[in-house]
Amino acid sequence: MLKDRAVTVLGAGVAGLAVARALALKGAKVRILEQAPEIREVGAGLQISPNGARVLSALGLGAALDRISIRGERVELIDGESGGPVVGLDLAGMGQGEKFRFVHRADLIMVLADAARAAGVEILLLQQVAEVTLAPGAAPRLTMANGAVEEADVLIGADGIHSRVRQALNGKVAPFFTGQVAWRATLPAEPGIAPHARVFMGPGRHLVTYPLRGGHLRNIVAVEERRQWVEESWSLTDDPLALRIAFENFVPEVRGWLDKIERPALWGLFRHPVAERWHGNGAVILGDAAHPTLPFLAQGANMALEDAWILAACMAVRPPEEAFTAYQVQRQGRCERIVEAANKNARNYHLSGLSRDIAHAGLKLVGRFAPKSLLRRFDWLYRHDVTGGHGEG
Repeated sequence: MLKDRAVTVLGAGVAGLAVARALALKGAKVRILEQAPEIREVGAGLQISPNGARVLSALGLGAALDRISIRGERVELIDGESGGPVVGLDLAGMGQGEKFRFVHRADLIMVLADAARAAGVEILLLQQVAEVTLAPGAAPRLTMANGAVEEADVLIGADGIHSRVRQALNGKVAPFFTGQVAWRATLPAEPGIAPHARVFMGPGRHLVTYPLRGGHLRNIVAVEERRQWVEESWSLTDDPLALRIAFENFVPEVRGWLDKIERPALWGLFRHPVAERWHGNGAVILGDAAHPTLPFLAQGANMALEDAWILAACMAVRPPEEAFTAYQVQRQGRCERIVEAANKNARNYHLSGLSRDIAHAGLKLVGRFAPKSLLRRFDWLYRHDVTGGHGEG
């Protein structure tokens, strides 16, 4: 079904590059249209959990992932104000070869871009799409920012939360501000930093940190609840004083990290509904274009990788529209469950007062007497294998 089929992918992020390589390896002629002047990725760290790592392995990139990542051994939930431990989860002890990785987003993007090109994918830069038109019986039409009009045989929208393809399929749906903002930053790590993800929790705010790039960098994501709206953008920066004030009641260790940050990135967290229509009239969406998620379960990149594998597998054995239908059927329910689990994590991290005391006490008891049960609650997520055994743990 894919031999020499022309496929146009919008967006050279994790979703776009992964699906491009997957399709090219199956014989498709793939081109990616990317609006940026170069392949690069803003942001900092991300976590690749076993379900995402299996896809990268099945795409032939397992060794590359090992090279650019740190294997996470533990997650620690900590009371941010007292510094007392709440519960620790042993990632290394999950068994069955499961691995959690901490990786710099830019490093993953470069690995995927190189791998896509090696598979024969053409990546075109400075390609800004102003409008996508989808009509029954007609090829998808792209109107570029310079006025040029192009047609695509098959169009894949991997163009993120502001996806033109999603809008063409579903119309405009306004997201709503969650009342939360997030800062991102990296700073030089102290020698001997442990390969742990540490979550410092407090009323209305929390901070996550873990090492990157061989332990040379510390990644920090700090989240605060607030009424003031902040733009949904990866390109905003903030006064570091605002970040320090937000966490001024946290332990000295946290405050010491924040004192070293000079220019934190800032973005507002918005809730977007999972798209109702994922495909139609020769086009299909995946990744954030289909199911944007809040970052509180670290599954955005992993869902994109799963999508890429399933979409390519479906397109390899079915005509496009049948393939797109099968892909949505396989993916929608799982993605909706992940998105909702991330929403719940946001609430759990920010408890205050009595409810916080009760929740922390419960976690401590479970952590003491049945620690593995906390991770088993997410077996449905981490042990899922969309590759059917082609990937490695």
